[in-house]
Amino acid sequence: MNKDTIIENLRNVFDPEISVNIYDLGLIYDISIDEKNAWVTITHTLTSAFCPFADSIVEDITAAGYKNTDANHVEVITTFDPLFTMESVPEETRMMLGW
Repeated sequence: MNKDTIIENLRNVFDPEISVNIYDLGLIYDISIDEKNAWVTITHTLTSAFCPFADSIVEDITAAGYKNTDANHVEVITTFDPLFTMESVPEETRMMLGW
């Protein structure tokens, strides 16, 4: 299993309200890989606790953990600690969006 592959997959998961992929938006907090058990854990946040697309985004994150990997299990953890803010967005992405 390769973390770079998972990151590449996550770059194909978009926040529908902002039209930026969730990785470059800064919504992915951690990607842990347990090679022995082929287990992937992805910790992320959402732009809002009231995001109407939360279920869809979690499903897409789960699929990204499996795609082109040998993962036997993908766990997705949604957290709001720390809360997402515009400062959470990487500078490169902010510049690309003109923020």
